[in-house]
Amino acid sequence: MSFSAHERARARRYAMQALYQWDLSGTDLPLIRRQFLEAEDFSRADQSYFIELLSEAPKRIDIIDESLSVFIDRPFEQLDPVERAVLRLATYELLYRPDIPYRVTINEAVQLTKKFGAEQGHTFVNGVLDKAAHKLRAAECQKAGKQAAGR
Repeated sequence: MSFSAHERARARRYAMQALYQWDLSGTDLPLIRRQFLEAEDFSRADQSYFIELLSEAPKRIDIIDESLSVFIDRPFEQLDPVERAVLRLATYELLYRPDIPYRVTINEAVQLTKKFGAEQGHTFVNGVLDKAAHKLRAAECQKAGKQAAGR
């Protein structure tokens, strides 16, 4: 089954909210996942991608956080919780979903942060993820840079 960009974006939004809830409350992830899956408006989201994000990102949270730590200017625990959740999901995509273009990942993360984060949080998220993408997806970024220069 193919999902639209809007359905994938909704899945990211719900996954970010679920990770935020998990991070702040320590609530059991299966319970959080069930709450979202049973929500009335969830039917318009890419359910399988939501489940992937909520299952796989927490399993790899140590690797994700370590990958991010070199690009942030403060202890990870001091990040705004929304920014932390967004950065974790986006870094999961950069590390484990090469089928998703890095620019899509960054754009979606910036949009989520604009909607749910602190006033200028999106600029921080954009900067961190741009640096992360250039390290984690160097070949893709280099190719995109060459294509842009050739226009």
